Amino acid sequence: MRILILNADYPRFLAWLYRRAPNLAGAPYATQMAARNASLFGVADFYSRNFAGLGHTAADIHVNNPWMRAAWAREHGLAVTEPPPPGAPAARDAVPGWLQRAVAPFKPMLRPLARKVGLSPRLDAEAETILLAQIEDFKPDLVLNQDLFHVDTRLARRIKQIGRPILIGQVGIVPSRGEDWSAYDLMISQLLSVVHSFRNAGVRSEVVHLAFEPDILNVLPPAPERSIDISFVGAVSADHQQRVAQLEAVARKYDLKLFGSGLHTLPASSPLHRCYQGEVWGVEMYQALRASRVTLNSHIDMAGREAGNARLFEATGVGAFLLTDFKDNLDTLFAPEREVAAWRTVEDCLAQIERYLADDAARLSIAKAGQARTFAAHTFRRRVEEILAFVA
Repeated sequence: MRILILNADYPRFLAWLYRRAPNLAGAPYATQMAARNASLFGVADFYSRNFAGLGHTAADIHVNNPWMRAAWAREHGLAVTEPPPPGAPAARDAVPGWLQRAVAPFKPMLRPLARKVGLSPRLDAEAETILLAQIEDFKPDLVLNQDLFHVDTRLARRIKQIGRPILIGQVGIVPSRGEDWSAYDLMISQLLSVVHSFRNAGVRSEVVHLAFEPDILNVLPPAPERSIDISFVGAVSADHQQRVAQLEAVARKYDLKLFGSGLHTLPASSPLHRCYQGEVWGVEMYQALRASRVTLNSHIDMAGREAGNARLFEATGVGAFLLTDFKDNLDTLFAPEREVAAWRTVEDCLAQIERYLADDAARLSIAKAGQARTFAAHTFRRRVEEILAFVA
């Protein structure tokens, strides 16, 4: 089959990517795509390379990257409004990354916030025209839409009209009621609660978890010394109240290193300010995890009692010792206390940090077993096989 993956990037990541390579914005489309994938941020080309590894033709489109979009349009003879340079004010977007994946057509109460910070609810007309031209040019048999925010249901119906491809949507947020998902042949999510919501709306839906790409270990720089006792890599915000409470308690007792975003949303009195190490993306994120003796995880509050965030697989995949929040389904992914450690309360988290920092052998044994489990059960190759089995 010909398989096309649609995705979108956080604006702050795009600013970082193009700032570190000033000439990239004017480079050919293929050059920009190669640089984007080499960053190893997010899912990079992990889906498409594994579809290709199974004998399919696969490609990615980053739907909200204006410099890639302009390059593709120029190379295909389409008129395009040239985007501003990456560092220009008009190109900057301070919208928190989590918000990109959490607005329309989900959680209607978030839509006013999106408007307040200037986030458009969908691609503009020119961006849509170019995206549809890209799809027409590729002629996919299957489209995997991983960004139901930028590519909303209205646009999904237009995509479905181009050759009638199998259309799959992937999302980790419970949809709002009343949305017309009929264009989709299948909705997948790492959360069973989301799957049930789609099924209750009459839409075929299945659980497909997130994953790790083992091939990145062949291209990452050598593993750094484990010079960080305790790390956390990720966002803090009002949507992470449990996470903030946990991290603040850890920060009061230990030398926590915090990498990520959203610190400006916390009061000046938060001890997390003195822990902050800046943002890390892709390669730098993996290196921060590898440099940690203990790395922490907690899910966004809306995940409820289910485990499934990307950090579970990223941390274990690179061989880090992961101390994660306990969830009802955690044992279906990893064996607690054998492949990851799990905390149930903040006090429990603090006690486990003390225990495992003092026990190198136990910590390293769990990290090794966690990596083996991820390699055996939680790779992108396994995930694309699951997806293909659902549409066979």
